[in-house]
Amino acid sequence: MNAATLNSSRLWAYLQLLRPANIVTAWADILAGFAASGCIVFISLSSSDLISLAWLLLATTGLYGGGIVFNDVFDAEIDAIERPERPIPSGRASRQGASILGGLLLSAGILAASQVSWLSATLGCGIAAAAVLYDAYSKHNPIFGPLNMGLCRGGNLMLGVSAVSPMVSNYWFLALIPIVYIAAITTLSRGEVHGGKSSTGGITLILIGMVIAALLGLSLLENYHLLAVLPFVILLAVRVLLPFIKAVSQPSPENIRTAVRAGVLSLIVLDATVAAGFASLPYGLLILCLLPISIALSQIFAVT
Repeated sequence: MNAATLNSSRLWAYLQLLRPANIVTAWADILAGFAASGCIVFISLSSSDLISLAWLLLATTGLYGGGIVFNDVFDAEIDAIERPERPIPSGRASRQGASILGGLLLSAGILAASQVSWLSATLGCGIAAAAVLYDAYSKHNPIFGPLNMGLCRGGNLMLGVSAVSPMVSNYWFLALIPIVYIAAITTLSRGEVHGGKSSTGGITLILIGMVIAALLGLSLLENYHLLAVLPFVILLAVRVLLPFIKAVSQPSPENIRTAVRAGVLSLIVLDATVAAGFASLPYGLLILCLLPISIALSQIFAVT
């Protein structure tokens, strides 16, 4: 193998560590939070709003990318047994190199968030800390692990809301929706390698039901439009419930991996639902356009 081919192979390995399909779902969090912040898209979106949105999208790219990279860093020994094809255990990427990459990405994410406001920077620091805590310690805890991962996604949604800082205190409860949703996916994902348990699957379905109820319940807010939300809720239910029910009834590793993959990618549908409720149906459809991009990337790069 010549030097050019070797360098190309290493670059591809580090790109695999980032799991690009997942990063696209993080962009959807920011766009949904941006809608909830009250920034009016398609009508009077100012240049300063666009600049803030760009910084926040860059911030979540660094924060989420760094968190995913550190996940592989801390799981190197386990992956060597269960997933030897992953970049680090296969030797295509070094653990030290991945650690440096993860640190740079997290730092860049916090720095980008600080360009919006101190509150955004604080949220960025919290997301980075929660991601590393999950990767290093909590992911193997059956209770704290799912909640910790959900906290990362809930914080990411609030990062989008921080485009207008005062709105974070007004809509802090929106973070509970991705927290519960991710807790459901993380709980189910524990059976990806060896299969799952019916009791775990039952808890997962209950949590998903709570998420759907919450999305509909937000219609109690004056500025949340239920009619715009309904098509997205139906799509979310179809995309998530069908594979989840199959994984619960037949908890094989393959069915669980399929359900988890559908759940992760459907974060975009979840965010599109929230965005349509707060902004408009067209804005929700705009975010939904990220779904085929994420699905296409998932055919090339691993999602879990």
